[in-house]
Amino acid sequence: MPASVLPPELSQNLATSLRLLLILTVLTILPTIVIAMTSFTRIVIVLALLRQAMGTPTTPPAIVIVTLSLMLTGFVMRPTLEEFNRVALQPYLAKEINEVEFLQRGIEPFKEFMLKNTRKRELKFFLELAGLKVKSPREIPLTVLIPAFLVSELTVAFQIVFVVYLPFLLIDIVVASILMSLGMMMLPPVMVSLPIKILLFIVVDGWELLIGSLVKSYNF
Repeated sequence: MPASVLPPELSQNLATSLRLLLILTVLTILPTIVIAMTSFTRIVIVLALLRQAMGTPTTPPAIVIVTLSLMLTGFVMRPTLEEFNRVALQPYLAKEINEVEFLQRGIEPFKEFMLKNTRKRELKFFLELAGLKVKSPREIPLTVLIPAFLVSELTVAFQIVFVVYLPFLLIDIVVASILMSLGMMMLPPVMVSLPIKILLFIVVDGWELLIGSLVKSYNF
């Protein structure tokens, strides 16, 4: 039966069911969206590997690392989320646009964010893999942009971790050398280097430096 001849009550119920289905679908893929299209991946990798560099692989706990990463992601993504709210969410809530237009408009702020923060090398690589040629970055499909963005995030995250790792590695080497020269081979170097690394991290305001570097590493 064509939708135009359906009773008004049935048409309204059908529209409500489709809207509910759309909402449930978005909620289901929300974790994937957070990982694939935001700054979460870079931040959580850097914070997780910071624990390894300091020699405290379980401290802070994983739940703290993930929570802090989510909060910092919200901070970094604030301009993008505000634009999403302006161009897509508010018009949709005001019933000015339908679900399809909501998705089309809502994806644009995230696409703009990913384009600004994806290295050209990764974009070129995935475009070549897909066999696509585009005249402008805005023509790049999400199937190419998202994996390019994720690989770019991984690359930058490991670059930041390398810089963070160096001072802690030097402390480990110096402490191990001193202990060996003193003949204290039975004393694990980590027992001496750990408090020194924690003290150094506190003295230089390590959290502020690291978080500031992470936030400033993004283009807005």
